[in-house]
Amino acid sequence: MKIKLYNTLSKKKEIFKPLKADYVRFYDCGPTVYWYAHIGNMWRYVISDLLRRALEYNGYKVKQVMNITDVGHLTEDDLAADTGTDKMEVAAKREKKTPEQIANFYTKAFFRDTERLNIVHPHVVPKATKHIKEMIELIKALEKKGYTYWAGDKYFVYDISKFKNYGKLSGKNLEELKAGVRLEPVPGKKNPFDFALWIKDPKHLMHWDSPWGAGYPGWHLECSAMSMKYLGPSLDIHTGGEDNIFPHHENEIAQSEAATGKKFVRYWVHIRHNLVNGAKMSKSKGNFYILQDLIDKDYDPLAFRYLCLTVHYRKNLNFTWKSLESAQKALNKLRQQVAGWKTGKKGVPEFEKKFLEAINNDLDMPRALAVVWDLVKSKYPDSAKKASLLKFDQVLGFRLAAQTKVKIKIPTEVNQLVEKREELRKEGKWQEADKVRQQIKKLDWQIEDTAKGPKLRPVHRIKRD
Repeated sequence: MKIKLYNTLSKKKEIFKPLKADYVRFYDCGPTVYWYAHIGNMWRYVISDLLRRALEYNGYKVKQVMNITDVGHLTEDDLAADTGTDKMEVAAKREKKTPEQIANFYTKAFFRDTERLNIVHPHVVPKATKHIKEMIELIKALEKKGYTYWAGDKYFVYDISKFKNYGKLSGKNLEELKAGVRLEPVPGKKNPFDFALWIKDPKHLMHWDSPWGAGYPGWHLECSAMSMKYLGPSLDIHTGGEDNIFPHHENEIAQSEAATGKKFVRYWVHIRHNLVNGAKMSKSKGNFYILQDLIDKDYDPLAFRYLCLTVHYRKNLNFTWKSLESAQKALNKLRQQVAGWKTGKKGVPEFEKKFLEAINNDLDMPRALAVVWDLVKSKYPDSAKKASLLKFDQVLGFRLAAQTKVKIKIPTEVNQLVEKREELRKEGKWQEADKVRQQIKKLDWQIEDTAKGPKLRPVHRIKRD
């Protein structure tokens, strides 16, 4: 069955055809590791994970590369201003650590969260600071072909006027960009949207020698250099948030295609913003939650994963505590159903076909979830239903098989507290029972009250400095 994906480049759904029949080159824009990733970030990575899983479910061999940006992402870089301070440098000064210590800590925190959300680990995770040589070589290639110039004595920049199709991804017109610019002009730039390939700054906490002086690479350059090193000059799929379309991905196209003369990406897949009560979630606005915040309120991280599947990736996910509560209840109900059924050798072909149709139609996960519940409610044998659900879980990622296979040892102290809490509840001493619940929580266990009695689940926390 053919997969259809909405391609930002063509502005329409297309039948997916990779360069090589059974092999997919997949690049996923990774995090800038200067702080914890918020759940708006994680919503995007859940979608990328679903796409990879769906491709593999269809029999493709996927090579996924996700970069780690640990230098070069400026605090005011959203509009290609090339001004502001490197986010890594800001974090290092804020926490009185080295940039490397900051990067190591938040990279571990990020992948701890992806594990909690059951996001499959990428095959290659390159760090920008480990690929300066490749970036310098890419700049040399662009310089040789006449795409570069100096803006003052600090910025060695890319001249977007030299690239004929600049704006083809975002739909932005070069003249309109100039007319509508509200950026503080950088002295020496021909166009305010010409972007830095190298920033000469020997006083920066992280700097390297280069033909353009001691300094560090521009953020846009990094993804091109690392993706092409591990996947070649042409990628099948490049994912990212909708805020990456311009200027970040537009600039990736310009510099990559100028350097190689080949089409950089065949299918651009962009995920809409995560909202909080209708407003965009962002660190700058301060209206964000990290995954630990959800755990601290006794929510299962996979409940958030379930919530992500209830909305199509080309629509905004509007996060509310009420919606998360509904997702947790639905996930728990599904788990209880699966745990109570024996596994059959054969599934239900009718529903397996419907599930495949849903995920192959531009990753329609809300429809896929509807198929799941239709199957659960159907009159087919429970064993057959479970066989199909476990197959679906290869894409869904709810760890349904673990409901019957994994046995977790609960510490004696925790068991004793659970018994004490139950006694207090029977006596109607609710406040005292709640205090015991908090004691259990401090021991990194979450208690859930069900019709069959209390259930325990371990919670792994990230220590915050």
